[in-house]
Amino acid sequence: MEAAGLEWLLGPMQQLVSWGAAGAMVFGGVVPYVPQYRDIRRTQNAEGFSTYVCLVLLVANILRILFWFGRRFESPLLWQSIIMIITMLLMLKLCTEVRVSNDLNIKRRSFSDFDLNYFWHWSKFTDYVQCVLTFTGVTGYITYLWLDSSLFVETLGFLAVFTEAMLGVPQLYRNYQNRSTEGMSVKMVLMWTSGDTFKTVYFILNKAPLQFSICGLLQVFVDMAILLQVYLYSSYPQKPASHTTHPASTKAL
Repeated sequence: MEAAGLEWLLGPMQQLVSWGAAGAMVFGGVVPYVPQYRDIRRTQNAEGFSTYVCLVLLVANILRILFWFGRRFESPLLWQSIIMIITMLLMLKLCTEVRVSNDLNIKRRSFSDFDLNYFWHWSKFTDYVQCVLTFTGVTGYITYLWLDSSLFVETLGFLAVFTEAMLGVPQLYRNYQNRSTEGMSVKMVLMWTSGDTFKTVYFILNKAPLQFSICGLLQVFVDMAILLQVYLYSSYPQKPASHTTHPASTKAL
């Protein structure tokens, strides 16, 4: 009788924990960007945030959605990608508006210029949307043609999670260039680290495709490297590295 009662209690609890974990997977990835978004809106300065982070996440999550069509994985991971794409577009919109408002004399650049020197450094948010739609259309068409190839599908899955694993690299490099982490939200990186750790454990426990687990571990390593930069640059301040000014290299966009 007691065993039956205990089983009746554990069943709903396990279901509740499962729902909680799924919810954390769907929305947990976007939470780190809330403090960064608020900081940029408050200071009207986006210089400390690398929008290449947005580029990495947009590419990674578009590829992950395409991978889903070839090899179905858990729905929370699919919804996580959709929510992340929306979040990154909102971050790009804010950063673009702030940069343009602060640099009134800057020459306007657009996606249709097809100038690689200004790639991902455009003046309007609509240019970023055009780029994302173009990338989605091209990769979607290629995926449609090769969807029956297991090698292509597995390679697509690896590229999706490996690209996401490189998420922190643009921020890592930007901090190295500036010899400072000023303008970067430390809360964001701490949330990256905790979220990526949870995500990697989730992948392992739920037996997600192997690519997910390996690249999750790599992502945690990059997060830890950025936290090490926070400690080093705050404890041992350094002068910014001298490098030739490039129209694209000095801007967060």
